Amino acid sequence: MIETLVFMKRSIPVSIFLLILFFFTSCSHQAFKMVLLPDTQNYSESYPEIFYAQTRWIAENSGSFALVLHQGDITNHNTPKEWETAAGAMNLLDGKVPYVVCPGNHDYGTNGTADVRDTDLFNTWFPYGKYSKTAGFGGAFETGRMDNVWYTLKAGGIKWLILSLEFGPRDKVLEWASEVIRAHPSHKVIVNTHAYMYADDTRMSEERGHRWPPRLSKMNVHATGAESPNNGEQMWQKLVSRYPNILLVFSGHVLGDGTGTLVSEGVHGNKVYQMLANYQGAVKGSVNGGNGFLRIVTVDPRQGRIAVQTYSPYVNAYKTDSSQQFEFNDIDLIQAN
Repeated sequence: MIETLVFMKRSIPVSIFLLILFFFTSCSHQAFKMVLLPDTQNYSESYPEIFYAQTRWIAENSGSFALVLHQGDITNHNTPKEWETAAGAMNLLDGKVPYVVCPGNHDYGTNGTADVRDTDLFNTWFPYGKYSKTAGFGGAFETGRMDNVWYTLKAGGIKWLILSLEFGPRDKVLEWASEVIRAHPSHKVIVNTHAYMYADDTRMSEERGHRWPPRLSKMNVHATGAESPNNGEQMWQKLVSRYPNILLVFSGHVLGDGTGTLVSEGVHGNKVYQMLANYQGAVKGSVNGGNGFLRIVTVDPRQGRIAVQTYSPYVNAYKTDSSQQFEFNDIDLIQAN
């Protein structure tokens, strides 16, 4: 396209050329939408029709969405039956819209208790052999396993790098993620992981007295060295704050009201937009394990805006309070890219 524009500049009046250039630039930076699917564990266990309603709606409206991100706790008890339900629902998106999943604590170990670092069922039902062949797949921390993976995508005229990381990413995983980010300096980065934000609008930390931190799960409590896991605050210090092109962090996991939002400035002066969403059964006010609520994130590069909505295709309703529907503005996405 660059060669075409150079030719046009030499052949037509400047005013018309500028108008055409504006048109091309505007088209290339059109707004796009992502869907976030947090904590579907109760659907996989007890309400499969709700899980299917979510992904069927996304598939039927696939032209509206550039990407789907699942924040983990795909299942509740890490059983073959629940994985069959989850994979069946997510497979409705195959060939329709790109999607990325990460494991939550309920996707590990005996009956989903995260007593051991075992994601064999996750990797059986979401196999590397399938997903490594999908468009945009970049690589994995461990070849043959989907626990920690990265993808690239172009949407809104912006190059994106998506890092999908395990529950409480270990030090060696964060170092790997750093290497991937350093190799993609011109991409804006989205970090997708299960446990990062807390319901008090801060990052998860034992020092703040937060419940359910990854470092205290059975499989992690005695880990040291490169195997040491990280809570949200440690992820910020060791990874998220260090790179100027990290823009978004999405997570689930936490109960309470199941929401949290934080904008922080990294060491390079860049703003990072971090959010928690969780609608599972134990969240305040939840019914039917979440009633199918998901998040729609609209990124508008031309307006410098990221807008968040909470919607359920199962009940065809929105949540509109300020913790569920909000915007971030004055984001210089085009220049930053």
